[in-house]
Amino acid sequence: MQTAEILIEALPYIQNYAGKTIVIKYGGNAMTDDSLKKQFAQDIVLLKQVGINPVVVHGGGPQIGKVLEQIGKKSEFIQGMRVTDRETMDVVQMVLGGLVNKEIVTLINQAGGRAIGLTGKDGNLIRAKQLEMVNIDSDTQAPEIIDLGHVGEVVSIDPDVVEMLDNDRFIPVIAPIGVGEDGAAYNINADIVAGKMAIVLNAEKLILLTNTPGVLDKDGKLLTGLNASDIKNLLDNSVIAGGMIPKINCALDAVISGVNSSCIIDGRVAHAVLLELLTDKGAGTLISA
Repeated sequence: MQTAEILIEALPYIQNYAGKTIVIKYGGNAMTDDSLKKQFAQDIVLLKQVGINPVVVHGGGPQIGKVLEQIGKKSEFIQGMRVTDRETMDVVQMVLGGLVNKEIVTLINQAGGRAIGLTGKDGNLIRAKQLEMVNIDSDTQAPEIIDLGHVGEVVSIDPDVVEMLDNDRFIPVIAPIGVGEDGAAYNINADIVAGKMAIVLNAEKLILLTNTPGVLDKDGKLLTGLNASDIKNLLDNSVIAGGMIPKINCALDAVISGVNSSCIIDGRVAHAVLLELLTDKGAGTLISA
């Protein structure tokens, strides 16, 4: 009876999401723990099997750092962004577009799905330009341009390739590498790519997997059901700080731009994607316009 009740609980959510697109940013511990990797792949295949269209955008920062260390190259970060010279960009493309992307594709296919790996270069999927970062000098208060190399920002997304795959039996798995007008490759933050992808695809929902339960209050209690006003108050009072700021801004930008809802969930929880999408309780912080 418990099993039957769980299945019946999922029914209205399956009906609601049927035929709709869910963009999932895959990162954090969910990408490094073997058991969680397998469970994530199973979640994605199940969603596709019941008529929901998942699109996976993945990160790979720790994997990039490990390969750079192996070749004797030190990672350098400015304001949380990896400084990416030409040699580092070669490693980024190898790791994100090759090793990590193909591992995710393989896991999904082993679980019974039909995944296809892409980077932003494929079909000119993600047009990018160099990210312009400005720092204010503490002494002179003058703006200073910081050169991060091949770190990019999204200029535009052409969804044709993703929609073609998504509307068929395939599951797109996208590495966040963009291409400039001159053909240069750019390393782009995966959260940002996932958010922009959700907007362009008119997705029903954006899910960001993290290494925290979601947005927490000052007492460490999980917050959910947030809107733009709530988030502004939390930011103003420094309740949301550090690495959560870009994630919450990405999630909020998506819902303001037409995505029905965004959710920041704990990728360390087994089958977190299914728990968020197909249960009454959910699995993290829900954000709506």
